[in-house]
Amino acid sequence: MNIVDFSFLFQDFKLYLVEGADLARDALHIHIGLAIFVLARLLWRWRGGWFFAWTLALAVTLGGEWLDSLNEDPANAAITEPEHWRDIWNTMLWPTILLFIGRWLQPKAKTPEAAADENSGDLSDESLEHPPTI
Repeated sequence: MNIVDFSFLFQDFKLYLVEGADLARDALHIHIGLAIFVLARLLWRWRGGWFFAWTLALAVTLGGEWLDSLNEDPANAAITEPEHWRDIWNTMLWPTILLFIGRWLQPKAKTPEAAADENSGDLSDESLEHPPTI
């Protein structure tokens, strides 16, 4: 299978998604970009995960737009270059916002003092296997 055949399969898949989800193409771009970012971030929870997820979303976005451009007839292009940039913008907006605010979304590492404060001996922290004696 050559790349042109693959690009036609990609277009068919996109049309299937648009019809099946009953969404506008722009909304589909937003959902796909956010889904790729969140799934990649959930799978890559180690150091650099926010950047990895953003980079993966960008790579998929640029690859999809490149496949879209392969299907265009230069003499009678249905999609113009500004529309490609709009698709990239729509797809990457929320992943980019999450990349910049991700450090505040991540829970802070617990210090030994904080861990000791959490287990302060309150009844709510203790196991209920042994009921308190009266």
